Amino acid sequence: MPDRLSAATLGGLPAEVERPSYDLGRVDIGVVHLGIGAFHRAHQAAVFDAALRSGDPRWGIIGVSLRSASVRDQMVPQDGLYTLLERSDAGQQARIIGAVRDVLVAPEGPDRVVAALTLPTVHIVTLTVTEKGYHLDPATGRLREGDAEIVADLADLSAPRSVPGFLVAGLAARRAAGLPPFTIISCDNIPHNGPRLRAAVLAVAQAHDPALAEWIAEEGAFPQTMVDRIVPATTDDDIAALAHDIGVEDRAMVKTEPFLQWVIEDRFCGPRPDFAAFGVQLTTEVAPWEEAKLRLLNGAHSGIAYLGGLAGVERVDQFVALPEGRAFVEALWDESATTLSPPPGLDIATYRDRLMARFANSTLAHRTRQIAMDGSQKLPQRLVAPILARRAKGEPVDALVLAVAAWMRWQAGVDDAGEPFTVDDPLAGDTAAAMAGARDANERVAALLSIGAIFPAAFGQDAALVALLGRALEALEEGGALATLRSHPE
Repeated sequence: MPDRLSAATLGGLPAEVERPSYDLGRVDIGVVHLGIGAFHRAHQAAVFDAALRSGDPRWGIIGVSLRSASVRDQMVPQDGLYTLLERSDAGQQARIIGAVRDVLVAPEGPDRVVAALTLPTVHIVTLTVTEKGYHLDPATGRLREGDAEIVADLADLSAPRSVPGFLVAGLAARRAAGLPPFTIISCDNIPHNGPRLRAAVLAVAQAHDPALAEWIAEEGAFPQTMVDRIVPATTDDDIAALAHDIGVEDRAMVKTEPFLQWVIEDRFCGPRPDFAAFGVQLTTEVAPWEEAKLRLLNGAHSGIAYLGGLAGVERVDQFVALPEGRAFVEALWDESATTLSPPPGLDIATYRDRLMARFANSTLAHRTRQIAMDGSQKLPQRLVAPILARRAKGEPVDALVLAVAAWMRWQAGVDDAGEPFTVDDPLAGDTAAAMAGARDANERVAALLSIGAIFPAAFGQDAALVALLGRALEALEEGGALATLRSHPE
């Protein structure tokens, strides 16, 4: 068994592995990140690492795991170091990231998380907690005040449990200490993520102290953002292969593609890195970038996840290698693209070409099952919104509807080969209960459309749309995903 990656083993790495050029002991903590999973380590942490390499030592990170200790147990024995492995069909590049200086586990010590948020050197808080971590109704964007964690935090913030709760507790402690607020940057795929997070935080703050809520509203900043990088889950085989290549074991490694995009609304309430120098786009209008990414990249990913998962196609690159798979993605893009208002500098045709090349990157091994998680939180912005936009103009929605029907078929928890699987979704109980007793595809469609947290009333009131969904779901149930794709009009 090789030694673990650590500060002590950095010197023995192969020359081609890029190592931190800065003194790890002289890094200040300028960022707290909530939800330190693989995406953060491959995306925002890589940008803050670039800031450190540029000679600005203010942007070290304290990562916070909101659930389990697994990431802490991977990273702390490695002195916070991990390998960022960029893979493409042309080869791979390994870079050791040193920006994450500590990892906390919120349930083990919520007071330590609040203390980190209160550090005078902290100017930015970033979040990758997935859509469900915000406790927002995906259809309305309002705080779900009935969620157990929100109920607890609305009553008492001495040991916060939710993301809004931690943020309010940290901001309250800063205000009491005479410190300014931090800029809070949501990095999750939620439309208008900055304003939505702001509303959630203010709702919790208002319940405890209206003066605190007013201070946050006036002095704080919640810029809207768009993030883009494909980050598949790391496997044991990935860890073993990297250990063979670099001579040390890295339990915290992440693999990703060369592409990285981060668009941030230019709205901050304190210091920030020279983001533009590291490829980050600062803009006054994020929404057009966000919409294009959600409806093209993420919308296609959802369709691929459910159709591919039902058909037993394990990876995204395998799906788009199928003629019928590629044709479906192009058809979905043809539909969704007409609902966009592209910002200056974004050519949709070029963007689509680049997306297809990214999907076809076989070295990523991006699993359809990974993308299929939490679909109820993702459908409204990725598929439902463009369907409604096109229906309002009387335009066809065949490909988009097929993607939604595939999600509906997924809720049964069995693939086209009859193999059962677990529907990994916060509303899995609701979808199962809705479908219980439904006798055919049309009844299942009607039952699922009744879930207001996913589908607005206008969706279910469109008789022609409901009938189209029923036919698509029936085709998937009777013939399977691949047969349905082959018969689908291009």
